[in-house]
Amino acid sequence: MTRLTPDSREVTVGELAERSGVAASALRFYEREGLITSRRTSGNQRRYSRETLRRIAFIRTSQRLGLPLATIREVLGLLPDDRTPTREDWARISECWRADLDSRIRTLQRLRDNLTDCIGCGCLSLDRCALSNPYDELASHGPGPRRLIED
Repeated sequence: MTRLTPDSREVTVGELAERSGVAASALRFYEREGLITSRRTSGNQRRYSRETLRRIAFIRTSQRLGLPLATIREVLGLLPDDRTPTREDWARISECWRADLDSRIRTLQRLRDNLTDCIGCGCLSLDRCALSNPYDELASHGPGPRRLIED
């Protein structure tokens, strides 16, 4: 494994891929999506700052939580450009989606608690679906699924 030394302020896409565990193609995708940035050498090769490792870790963790890239991009835009983000910066931006995560947790808890009744349902307009359609409220809107599981 490549070890980044204190003197190495920039890394190649290959080094960043090896160190982060993210494929080089995914890093290029993240860059196209505006999640990370690089500078180009005179030979048009990408060079990433060491701080990009933290951004990638944040992106990967956020993706594992099910957050869409647009949301991740928006929150990463709150980080300072003129300095390395601090622990306080990271804590501040992680608060941006606390309410969304709390909502997701409640939905998953409801799903877990009502899973027996939901297995095999396949239709969100059944009169027994206490999770998504209590008391068959959606029947008045016609047959078939009417909405995703939401609060």
